[in-house]
Amino acid sequence: MKVGFLIIDMQTIHLENLDNKIINRACEYINYVSDVLRRNGHVVVHVQDIEGMDESNKDLFRTIPEIRVDAKDLILTKEHSSAFWKTDLERTLSDQNVELIIISGFAAEQCVLFTYNGAVERGFKPVMLQNGILSNSPDVITTTYRDRNVISYPVVEYLIHK
Repeated sequence: MKVGFLIIDMQTIHLENLDNKIINRACEYINYVSDVLRRNGHVVVHVQDIEGMDESNKDLFRTIPEIRVDAKDLILTKEHSSAFWKTDLERTLSDQNVELIIISGFAAEQCVLFTYNGAVERGFKPVMLQNGILSNSPDVITTTYRDRNVISYPVVEYLIHK
């Protein structure tokens, strides 16, 4: 089974109000899972929200330096909450025979959730990366994990090495 790993909106402009400890913890999980997937030939996609970006604020829209971006990773830009809406994400994942999509990033109650729902609507099997999603409201993360499928990094390793 081919896995796609989406790292959503991990950009300076979106994370500036979050505590660095929270960001760094999520980045540890995201980087670990992306490394496991890369080493085993799976797809890592960095989704960047560019709504409101112009020449004067371009640097704020870059992926934060705590997230490792590999030359083989895909970069997808979007202007809507769902990474599937008006982008080539569905085709890109389908062309690579991705079935399972692991979702991480910011914001649990918006872009992460809408992308999760978009994956379901398009016939993919989405899961949230445990400890890999962020929000300005910590209670939202608990609700997200309660109401959606979740995967931990040891299970990712097991699936990939099976």
